Amino acid sequence: MSKGAISEFIKKYYLHFNAAALVDAAEAYEKQLAQGSKMLVSLAGAMSTAEIGKIFAEMIRQDKLQIISCTGANLEEDVMNLVAHSHYKRVPNYRDLTPQDEWDLLEKGLNRVTDTCIPEEEAFRRIQEHIVKIWKDAEAAGERYFPHEYMYKLLLSGVLEEYYEIDIKDSWMYAAAKANLPIVVPGWEDSTMGNIFASYVLKGELKASTVKSGIEYMTFLADWYTENSKEGIGFFQIGGGIAGDFPICVVPMLYQDMERTDTPFWNYFCQISDSTTSYGSYSGAVPNEKITWGKLDINTPKFIIESDATIVAPLIFAYLLDM
Repeated sequence: MSKGAISEFIKKYYLHFNAAALVDAAEAYEKQLAQGSKMLVSLAGAMSTAEIGKIFAEMIRQDKLQIISCTGANLEEDVMNLVAHSHYKRVPNYRDLTPQDEWDLLEKGLNRVTDTCIPEEEAFRRIQEHIVKIWKDAEAAGERYFPHEYMYKLLLSGVLEEYYEIDIKDSWMYAAAKANLPIVVPGWEDSTMGNIFASYVLKGELKASTVKSGIEYMTFLADWYTENSKEGIGFFQIGGGIAGDFPICVVPMLYQDMERTDTPFWNYFCQISDSTTSYGSYSGAVPNEKITWGKLDINTPKFIIESDATIVAPLIFAYLLDM
């Protein structure tokens, strides 16, 4: 398929530095899929609130990725945007807010994410009303599921349809639910739904074991990686943190701890990050450092784009979608 205007613009004008790295990473991603390899995409930061779903959902529908790792916040905030979009408030002058201004937002039930405020009542509580019932029904039936599976049940049940405030095709979580796409959500407890679930455990209304744990996510990922790595699996990382480090560690876990020395390394790696390497963080670590941890091979194609993921990721996705 021929490339569209956005892709042609990128190829013509993105020629040096981070712009060139963007093109190189996109072309290598495309080659990865063409040779039959699979791709994991990790989502950190506030990408769902940044409405990455507008293009990421189409990536899912067109099978441009085969598994996702994301934070609990990204898992839920796509659904929040789906059911409460008109109640969001944009604050373009967020840098000028005083502590009193921030307190006023809190009293209005508006939780700020940089320049965007998420409405507590219409987003958090609207989902809570329905997800709690799904948790309790599962527990009553003696069933246990992963966090993303509960969200899939919520979306596919249809109970939220009356609240939809954006085009459903712009929800990446709905696209993932329809495709039953595998998702890993490390550290899910560090999210609004995780906090709400913990509150019901504290009240004695739910058991902690009703939601499957992070260790179970790792064992699930280990099986998935083993079953799908024959032609190689790539790693496309947006941001850093636990959404990236948790899944990439499945390879050294299998190779070193399980002593499965036939486990292949990740065969593509790209990170979009604004972190600096000198601070000792995982998020800022250059790709070659991952060789020392047994995550990447010497010959793994490696790319790092030091820029804003809200700008870069949609452009790379547009290239992969031939836009």
